[in-house]
Amino acid sequence: MISQTGQPKSGRFVLRMPSELHTALDDAARSSGLSLNTYCVRHLATAGLGIVGDKDVTSLVGRAHAVVGNALSGIVLHGSWIRGEATPSSDVDALIVVDSSVVLNRALYRAWDAAPIVTWRGHRLDPHFVHLLEDGEFSGLWAEVALDGMVLLDRDWKLSSHLARVRRAVAAGRVVRRVVHGHPYWKEAAQDAE
Repeated sequence: MISQTGQPKSGRFVLRMPSELHTALDDAARSSGLSLNTYCVRHLATAGLGIVGDKDVTSLVGRAHAVVGNALSGIVLHGSWIRGEATPSSDVDALIVVDSSVVLNRALYRAWDAAPIVTWRGHRLDPHFVHLLEDGEFSGLWAEVALDGMVLLDRDWKLSSHLARVRRAVAAGRVVRRVVHGHPYWKEAAQDAE
């Protein structure tokens, strides 16, 4: 490989990271019987550039971070585009998960709309700012996202854990999908008795 200066790349670089992340990576490498370097190289090679090299992901994450800053906790794509049911006029739905310290109001959407349109694979992206639900809370939106969503960003793994809990509730029949007049919706199974 050749660097931007025209010189061959050495294959070596220094990465600065928070000490907690370094410790977690070092522990994972050790438990895998690998050096930290080998562990990181294997994981990066396995993932490829993936979302790191994707301009749509970079644009989406960048805009979300510009709107909510470090309160950005996660991003999940969901809806018809992810399910493969989109029409040419469909937009792409993005759930933008923010810390509970952020007030969910129209100002977030005005800030999002203040900059150029964000697209995903040529389709307009439609953001939905949300908080993670507390344990025991229910939302049909989260059931849809848990089953069909594509996680692009999960800062502290709380989002993935939340989606796994919702999927377990669906698998156990505690949350069920119903259809009325051709329109699907989700509800807690306990409400069926009413």
